[in-house]
Amino acid sequence: MPEELTAEQAAARLETADTLGMPLGPGQPPAFLRALGDREDLTDLRVYGALLAVLTELFSRPGVHYLSGFFGPLERALRDAGANVEFAPADFRRFAPLLERQRPRVMTTVATPPDADGWCSLSLHAGGTIGELHRAGADPDRLLVVEVSDAYPRTFGLGEDRHALHVDEIDVLVHSTEVPLALPGGDAPPTEVDKAIARHAVDFVPSGATLQTGIGSIPNQIATLLAEGGGGDYGLHSEMFTDGCMHLHRAGKITNARKGQYDGVSVTTFAFGSTELYAWLDGNSEVVFLPVEIVNSPEVIAANNDMVSINGALAIDIQGQVVADTISGNQFSGIGGAEDFVAGAGLELSDRSLICLPSTFEKDGRLQSRIVPWFGPGTVITTPRHQVDVIVSEYGVAELEGRTVRERGEALAAIAHPQFRDELLAAAERASKGRSPVA
Repeated sequence: MPEELTAEQAAARLETADTLGMPLGPGQPPAFLRALGDREDLTDLRVYGALLAVLTELFSRPGVHYLSGFFGPLERALRDAGANVEFAPADFRRFAPLLERQRPRVMTTVATPPDADGWCSLSLHAGGTIGELHRAGADPDRLLVVEVSDAYPRTFGLGEDRHALHVDEIDVLVHSTEVPLALPGGDAPPTEVDKAIARHAVDFVPSGATLQTGIGSIPNQIATLLAEGGGGDYGLHSEMFTDGCMHLHRAGKITNARKGQYDGVSVTTFAFGSTELYAWLDGNSEVVFLPVEIVNSPEVIAANNDMVSINGALAIDIQGQVVADTISGNQFSGIGGAEDFVAGAGLELSDRSLICLPSTFEKDGRLQSRIVPWFGPGTVITTPRHQVDVIVSEYGVAELEGRTVRERGEALAAIAHPQFRDELLAAAERASKGRSPVA
């Protein structure tokens, strides 16, 4: 049986020089991380995680080095304040083998309190840490710290992937009353640009399609249109379960009857959204949480019938190269699972991969195009050109698969803001016969 300690007592179990592994975002234990942040004697603590979702002094301590696989607002703020935070580029499905290689001495997660049989549901996150949590619990030389709170929803896995830890595996159990972080802006009204992009995107979603959708106002608006539309009988196989996914379920549009695998249930690896979403997930067996190496496997994704993946981007050039996680070379977010789904949908000709973005943004009071003739030196490409299928802006749709660079440039010019179309067409013409588009 585990030791039942306070968060402060559990934090004291770490050595001044140590290694700590934790889940992404909603799987992070709030009370434990805050208590660890109160320690001022840490000399060399290396923490492995992603998408920080807990406000704590820990990562501002001079003796703490945080290695993140996905930057969120807190990572960006820490970096800009001079904290020792670094980014590790990796697809989400590679998080599991990378963490196994790092083999932190201490592993931690948040979970629900044990049920009558001693099982603690891993609640909102399966991701890439499940294997290492089990390994740490089985190793007498390592430490497994689990924070449990009744405020977290009890969710389920499937078959051998139980999505739970047994109390017999846990070394230290911390009871808390912490609540999961709810994402802000879930009810923010969509812009006219969001609505236009969504109207174009839903044309690519036939009844019976299996959906993957990301977070943000555009995916939420797409989910709204699908919920209100005449289609249905959809399946869900999505790394992230959002409020939009919940709304599709509530509208009766999700049956999971025609996926071809995991029929009858929606499949995800983590959930992040509103308090309403978390309450809806509690005890809901219609949604199963599986490890990311299963959910995000391109082969598993491709085995779904009529897979349609919907993701966002920050910029694209006429070659079809997509920038989705950096701005001017600075890390903004991360690769995440978008690449896994772009690649997975590309394995079957009947599947479609949609990348949605507004055509412009403003910088220093000037209108700038997100669709550009070429990228400058130092640009970090997220999605290579050969994996891109469909680009959607508020002006329409550009289908790029199988097209030459010139044809791609012409198609992208047609969905760019009119102010920038001529320079895109000129670059497309220069790119004919495999030449460089650069003037």
